[in-house]
Amino acid sequence: MNELNGYDFEDLAVGMTATFAKTITEADIVLFASVSGDNNAMHINEEFAQTTQFKGRIAHGMLSASVISAAIAGRLPGPGTIYLSQNLRFKAPVRPGDTVHAIVTIKELMPEKRRVSLTTICTVGGKVVIDGDALVMPTARVGK
Repeated sequence: MNELNGYDFEDLAVGMTATFAKTITEADIVLFASVSGDNNAMHINEEFAQTTQFKGRIAHGMLSASVISAAIAGRLPGPGTIYLSQNLRFKAPVRPGDTVHAIVTIKELMPEKRRVSLTTICTVGGKVVIDGDALVMPTARVGK
C-alpha cells in the first residue's frame, strides 16, 4: 500500500479483488435526484411507481452504480486512481433500503499505459443487479 492507503500500479496483480457496500436510503435518492436533476417519477413518486412493472419506487441506476466508484476509489486500486471508462448492464432494480455490494476484480494489467481493466459487479441479497467493466489508471511509484 502507498501513503494514500491505495495500491500503486506496481503492487497490482490479476485476480485481486475488493468490495464496498452501501445501503441506499430515502435521503440518498432524494439528494441524488436534486444533484443530478433526474426527477423521474420512478424514483420519487411512489403512487406512480406502483403502477409500473416494478410495483414501487426504485433507486436511480447511476446512484446504485456509484458504489462501484467507491470500491475503486477507496479500495482497489484506491485513492489517487483516475476513472477512465465504465460499461454497465442493469439486471434488476435496487429499492430504497437495499444494500448494494460492489465487487471489483482486476482482469488485466496494461503496463505500457499504466491502465487496469476491472470487472465490476453489484449485488443485492446475493443477486446480481449490475455488471460491467471499468478502465482505470492508478498511481505509480515509477516516474514520481
